[in-house]
Amino acid sequence: MKNKIKTFIILSGLTTTVIHIINRIKNSLYNIKNYLRHPNNNYYEWRFGKIRYIKKGTGSPVLLIHDLTIGSSNYEFNKIIDSLSEKHEVYAIDLLGYGLSDKPNITYTNYLFVQLVIDFIKNIIGKKTNIITTGDSVQIAVMACHNDPEAIHRMIFINPQNLYELNKIPSKQTRFLKFFIDTPIIGTFIYNLLSNKATMEKLFNEEYIYHKMNVEEKDILSYLEAAHYPDYTSKYAFSSYIGKYMNTNIIHALKEINHCIYIIGGEEEKEIHTTAENYIYYNNSIEAVFIPYTKHLPHLETGAKVMEYINIFL
Repeated sequence: MKNKIKTFIILSGLTTTVIHIINRIKNSLYNIKNYLRHPNNNYYEWRFGKIRYIKKGTGSPVLLIHDLTIGSSNYEFNKIIDSLSEKHEVYAIDLLGYGLSDKPNITYTNYLFVQLVIDFIKNIIGKKTNIITTGDSVQIAVMACHNDPEAIHRMIFINPQNLYELNKIPSKQTRFLKFFIDTPIIGTFIYNLLSNKATMEKLFNEEYIYHKMNVEEKDILSYLEAAHYPDYTSKYAFSSYIGKYMNTNIIHALKEINHCIYIIGGEEEKEIHTTAENYIYYNNSIEAVFIPYTKHLPHLETGAKVMEYINIFL
């Protein structure tokens, strides 16, 4: 019996060591190319950590807020930043827990991000700001506008998350998922399995980009870098995301907002027409357009076409 226990302890220790080494190797491999580095990088010393942002151009300010999915960062707007900066002062932010911003071990919530956006506008931009945001981050813009309407001018939502999904709150199952991913070594190993190259390629080919020929290797590697920079700490925002801690019901706020809102949808995005109709139902001043042959990231696939609509609206 003693020999069996001893053998079990030794094997457990070896397994843990091997998994730890694999985790370190994976994180190192995904950070070699430094695709997220940018000559216009700046950092905002926020109370919960440093926030990376790109600033470029002059004119009326525009804040770009990326999606909340795994590997998201301001790289998402890489194809439109230069064009947008020709007429506007552009700020492309990495939210706390994403990209090259700090990634503390905390629970990430909608309220946290709303405070970050409002503080960023007041302390860095310093004037009323237009916002362009994607997917799950639309809820951040809506709540920030509701909480501080004087800080925000116009808003553009690219493929907003549907209101039903945003109503989902943490359950026993999602709380367990968050706890499990947050655990050291094993949780990190599982996170690495969920954020490897094959998984990211599948996301781009099936959900993000309509034409597979438009999927660039650099795009995939940039998302992988964001998901693994500087190490395993990227998993904390992800665990809060799948745990539904970032969700909030925005219907009440959406009804009360008195701002110009524009929806840009990818024609091939799942249920985007129904989603847009639901947003318009609660705020009939919202306008919507749909770009053919695009899915979740039309601004990364057809940046020029997206810019046409952005220029019309802004």
